[in-house]
Amino acid sequence: MHMPARFLFLVLLVLTGCRRGEDPSALLAGVRQRLATRDGKLTSYVLAGTATEGSQTMDFQFAYRAPLRMLGTLGAPASRTFAWDGERLVERDDGARRFFTYEDTLTPEQRMGVLTQLFSPFVPEGFRAPLLPNQGVTARRAAHPRGPEAVELTVKPTGSDVEVTYVLRWPALDFLGKRMRSGEALSELRVEEEQCEPGLELCVPRRLTQWAGAQQVAQTVLTRVELNPVLPAETFVLTAPGGYDVGSKTFAPQEGP
Repeated sequence: MHMPARFLFLVLLVLTGCRRGEDPSALLAGVRQRLATRDGKLTSYVLAGTATEGSQTMDFQFAYRAPLRMLGTLGAPASRTFAWDGERLVERDDGARRFFTYEDTLTPEQRMGVLTQLFSPFVPEGFRAPLLPNQGVTARRAAHPRGPEAVELTVKPTGSDVEVTYVLRWPALDFLGKRMRSGEALSELRVEEEQCEPGLELCVPRRLTQWAGAQQVAQTVLTRVELNPVLPAETFVLTAPGGYDVGSKTFAPQEGP
């Protein structure tokens, strides 16, 4: 069957994820702006849930309030709490009955890197905007069962064989999934259940699964999600309970909680 040239052109536009006349660079700029707007809507949140990987399960809780106040607790089988009140980082280890204050001699950039490394494991994807570099990012439109419209952001640094693709619902840019490719290895993070807030015009994940190829290897289930609750400054201040040994640690990059 003969296919008219104009119809073929329109089909190619759809398959390549572009709308007719749409500039990919303009799409990327619009996505960056919408992500910043979305971040501005979430000024605080409280999360609680369970992370499971293989036979290991860990309960966790997390509280956040802008600008940059954080409190994260790891439950059974461990029991440790980290808190950043805007000025100091402290750790309470209930199992060992020890309390630490971190000595801070870092630059602002180093400090931000350490805090991000420490607290990121408490926050599933979808509650913060993806960290996109200035270079090596492309955007294309796509379809998704939870969309129905979506946009894919692919990050591929020059000279690297690692490629990360974020899938976001359009136009709210709710997180729907992430694919990570390194050589022939492919892993994927999928949103299985969501909580939507009509007043904020956005949705956040309630259950996510991690896949290695066709095999599920991990799951995170949030049992509590509160968006924009009132969190007093005292929420993020920890003091040493009676009977705890008090000490100090060095404020430096580490593997995580």
